[in-house]
Amino acid sequence: MAWLKLDPITRRRWQRFTRIKRGYYSLWILLIAMALAVLAPFLAESRALLVWHQGQIYFPTFQYLDMKTFGQAPPSAWDTGDIETEYFRLQREWQTEKTLYAQALHSGPQDAAARAALAKRYPNRDNFVVMPLIPWNPYQNDFWSNEILHEIQSELDAGRTDGAYRIALRDGLDELASKIRDGSLATLLKDPAKAANGKLSSLAQSGAVPSLQGLGGLPPSPIHWGRKHYLGTDSQGRDVASRLLYGFRISIFFALFLVISGQIIGTAIGSLQGYLGGRFDILSQRLIEILIAIPFLYVVIVVAALFQPGFWMLLGILALFQWIGITFFMRTEMYREKTREYCLAARSYGASHLRIVFRHLLPNCLTPLVTFTPFAVVGAIFTLTGLDYLGYGLPAPTPSWGELIGQALQAENRDKLWLTLAPFTVLTITLVLVVFIGESVREAFDPKQYARYE
Repeated sequence: MAWLKLDPITRRRWQRFTRIKRGYYSLWILLIAMALAVLAPFLAESRALLVWHQGQIYFPTFQYLDMKTFGQAPPSAWDTGDIETEYFRLQREWQTEKTLYAQALHSGPQDAAARAALAKRYPNRDNFVVMPLIPWNPYQNDFWSNEILHEIQSELDAGRTDGAYRIALRDGLDELASKIRDGSLATLLKDPAKAANGKLSSLAQSGAVPSLQGLGGLPPSPIHWGRKHYLGTDSQGRDVASRLLYGFRISIFFALFLVISGQIIGTAIGSLQGYLGGRFDILSQRLIEILIAIPFLYVVIVVAALFQPGFWMLLGILALFQWIGITFFMRTEMYREKTREYCLAARSYGASHLRIVFRHLLPNCLTPLVTFTPFAVVGAIFTLTGLDYLGYGLPAPTPSWGELIGQALQAENRDKLWLTLAPFTVLTITLVLVVFIGESVREAFDPKQYARYE
């Protein structure tokens, strides 16, 4: 197709870019990361990708299914099953049921009637749930560490040791499950030296059961592979890895929308300034000087005080100032290029001013545009992160790197290394990739290498 064909100079620039490995590989890494960010609802989400239940397939990603659909019991604080299914808990419940069925089958009678009764007791043993890699959405709170002991304790207080055993087995507390099953937990709870108040909470504090240490506390919680919190949780119990992924999607696309719109407007205005000159140049330069004198941060603060700035409102506010920087370079390039012979030849053939500017002059003025655009993306990401950190960016609880950094720098969280290292590492890697791409593009578009006059 003709529109896919590249002219010889562009092909040589691309070939030169591919030979600069750090920029070429950085481009691919960033493109893959952006593709993963677009697919975030399939990678980090509390809804299951697929559920197989009683011979029927469900796709919860695309539909709302309440707890009654799969016979899941609602949390103890709720008296209705009309809330959405907790798929991560459902997955572990069915896995536990399969384990209990295998144990009972191995140790129980082998006759057909006993097998049928056993199968009726565990009807969900063949069901399964396929969860995303990160089974948490960025807004979901997880207070499991603080709630699990109370949940098991309530079963023990009610005399339902089987229920307590099942919950402990479901949530990977194998040591506690073993002690519940063999009855040694009751002995531990009666020992004042190990359980001062006879409850699991005091048993966890004493360290008598090592696997319970750390339970009963409030978030932020450290990395927990069993709960699929690969980077821990934040102060609200939200998964850090999920918020980083969604935060990357917001940051990179916010930066791209902002920079692309700003560069298009700035390129058009700067090109017309340099080409037309005269009054248009003088008046537009005075307007630009006025806009430069306005501190955009104060504008954002004032708007944030009056309204709750959403994604598009914040993008529009920053776009009012984003286009200014590139106009100076495009204006200078146009002043230089319009004196060339090929421009005078185009005028002599009767070409319109717009055709001369955007068809003949602009292709030879792209060097500053392609050079500064990647670095403008870096600046846009920094801007959004800084505004979110200061509290004047996107509204809570929008996933944000700046908001995570703000949590990490709070006095009570400075010893939570996972909360500090995760956002800083991701931010640094993203900015380094963009800088490498920018340096490689600048070198590939070096005007000393190629020029085009037509």
